[in-house]
Amino acid sequence: MTLLIGALTLGIILALLALGVYISYRIFDIADITVDGSLTFGAAVASVLLVKHGVNPVWATTAGFIAGAVAGSVSGILQTRFHINSLLAGILVMTALYSVNLHVMGRSNIPFLGAATLSTYCEQAGSVIFSGSETNLWGWIVSSADLTMLLFMFIFVGLIALALWAFLRTDLGTAMRASGDNPQMVKALGGNIEHYRIFGLALSNGLVGLAGALWAQYQNFADVQMGIGMVVWGLASVIIGEALTGATGVGIAIIGTIIGSILFRQLVAIALSFGLNPNDLKLVTAVFVLAALVLPNMMSKFTFRKQKRFL
Repeated sequence: MTLLIGALTLGIILALLALGVYISYRIFDIADITVDGSLTFGAAVASVLLVKHGVNPVWATTAGFIAGAVAGSVSGILQTRFHINSLLAGILVMTALYSVNLHVMGRSNIPFLGAATLSTYCEQAGSVIFSGSETNLWGWIVSSADLTMLLFMFIFVGLIALALWAFLRTDLGTAMRASGDNPQMVKALGGNIEHYRIFGLALSNGLVGLAGALWAQYQNFADVQMGIGMVVWGLASVIIGEALTGATGVGIAIIGTIIGSILFRQLVAIALSFGLNPNDLKLVTAVFVLAALVLPNMMSKFTFRKQKRFL
């Protein structure tokens, strides 16, 4: 049960990463590799503020969001103002952020020993709510801190998802989505598609940086390599969510992305519990995403040929 709660909590935290990837991948049709750097950037900024400066965890987490948004803005500016290919711009920003993160952290790893974090708050709240450090959950003895953290992240990510859904239905959000679907039409109507893209990538990577700040506090350390390959994780979550829900609208797509992140983390936890070598995790993730991208097209072609044969 402890493994299940941990996997659920991490899946919900990384749902913010998946929502960020959804914005860049589905709205702007960009596989934004900036994500790999902005996740660590958010974690690095939050960890330094928490450990070295004793900043309140709420403000440190907010700073993680801002750090990710800055990284996304830089990537957007490179794409729009300097007309650099979106893939190359993401690679440039991601590469630069590796050194930036090392300078921010001062070393490759920062443990949160003795620092007050959101996990600390959840531990204190859990001992009050459940009257002790442990509680009985459907016959299983689990940590009150872990259960409280799960409930907190579920509520927090739910509110973020609701706010994102509401924003994407506003005039600005609708214009941003339209600039990704039909930039020529938006430009003809007087909209500035460059500003929409910069803002969209800032929002996307801001959510990713927020996920990094929360993830670091959940695992009680920040590492300079924690963001490597995370764009693939986000893509997998988006693809799984679309396969499960059909993604007929923005709200359904957001819910599907969150479900996809949680389900994907559960699959990873199950694979690890059955003896999967952790060194193979990134390889298995890449193969899974490849299969999710290729199989639907292959199945549709197979179905079409089968129907044509009976005509």
